[in-house]
Amino acid sequence: MSRCQRCPTMHVLHVGETHFRETLCMGPLITDLPTISSGDANAPPRAIGSVHLRTKRTGDRTVLDRFRQSGSLKCLFPRSRGAGLDTVLLNTAGGVTGGDTMRTAVHVASGCDLTVTTQACERVYKARPGPMGRVRNRLTVDAGARLNWLPQETILFNASALNRRLTVDLSAGSELLLVEPLVFGRAAMGETLTDIRFADRVEIRRDGEPAFLDVTAFDGDLQAHLARPFVAGGAGAMALAVFASPSAEGQLATVRGLLPTSGGASLLDRDLMVIRLLADDSFELRQTLLPLLRCLNYQEIPRCWMM
Repeated sequence: MSRCQRCPTMHVLHVGETHFRETLCMGPLITDLPTISSGDANAPPRAIGSVHLRTKRTGDRTVLDRFRQSGSLKCLFPRSRGAGLDTVLLNTAGGVTGGDTMRTAVHVASGCDLTVTTQACERVYKARPGPMGRVRNRLTVDAGARLNWLPQETILFNASALNRRLTVDLSAGSELLLVEPLVFGRAAMGETLTDIRFADRVEIRRDGEPAFLDVTAFDGDLQAHLARPFVAGGAGAMALAVFASPSAEGQLATVRGLLPTSGGASLLDRDLMVIRLLADDSFELRQTLLPLLRCLNYQEIPRCWMM
């Protein structure tokens, strides 16, 4: 037997005119499989998805510059009605539960007009004890650009667990219309949220400086908490809207005229309006949001909102 000249890990055995190769043992045998614990084997599958999107301006239109999607989060591009670009996010997993992770990164370049919405309401399902579902959205809007971030309602189911974060970086001269509607259980099914874990953070920066921060954290019986008269008075849905635009101050009176007694609008700055709204259920919430969004978005709303 002699060492093979081509591969030092092989030996060549000469028997007459026949040559046999024998592999040297350089590590564990292929049959030595790693141990898999029963806990890993029985763990439910986790949904993971991400979308990264960047726009550019071509002529007088907003078009895609860079785009990447993976996992259970997809992006659709319906025909736009004007020079702007419409984008629809779709979670093919059908919802979010404990351990799921969804990430969206959107960059709107100078001179572009982008509207992002969702195909349907996002559902946050019952989760096992342990990891929470994670949703991370990061938005960047360059000078002279406008972003309409208009997802449909997020519906919390009983025993759900969600950790959500939205971060927005605005440049001077950019515009933003943002809405985050939230529904507490399925009223039509008599569902009450007696045991949930929910953490939500919305942060907006302008030229790197803090402009708005809203943080919510709750663990336990949300139904009892919302029933308190100085918390929500028994409301079954709520929404946060932010309008960052040079026209914000001029729109304040009109917006206040569209809000019910359970809503309010105020200026944090001359170009930054914050709107909060409570409603009995998702139907009543949408009845208020639709004319509000039309008012702040040139009388246009995404088609998905009308289906």
